[in-house]
Amino acid sequence: MKRFGQIIGVDPQKFEEYKKYHAAVWPDVLKMIKACNISNYSIFHKDSMLFAYFEYTGNNFDADMSKMAADPRTQEWWDIMMPMQKPVPTRAEGEWWASMEEVFHLD
Repeated sequence: MKRFGQIIGVDPQKFEEYKKYHAAVWPDVLKMIKACNISNYSIFHKDSMLFAYFEYTGNNFDADMSKMAADPRTQEWWDIMMPMQKPVPTRAEGEWWASMEEVFHLD
């Protein structure tokens, strides 16, 4: 299992809408997340920034992310979410949510 932390900005004027969508994530989107070996997934908010944490239990992260990106229902969800989000300028090329380095963990 690998732990992931990611950050992205959120438009403060659209944050309540963002929360409303995430209070009732579409079942097909949740099913695809699980089918791509992601679990223990949370998103936190502070000062117009979103922090996501999830655990990946598969053996080919790139293939699973490609599978998710190819899913029409997930694409529809992302089309709604992306205008509400503001990627950080220091993200790596090709990233939407910026990956974070884990510097400490305690079980």
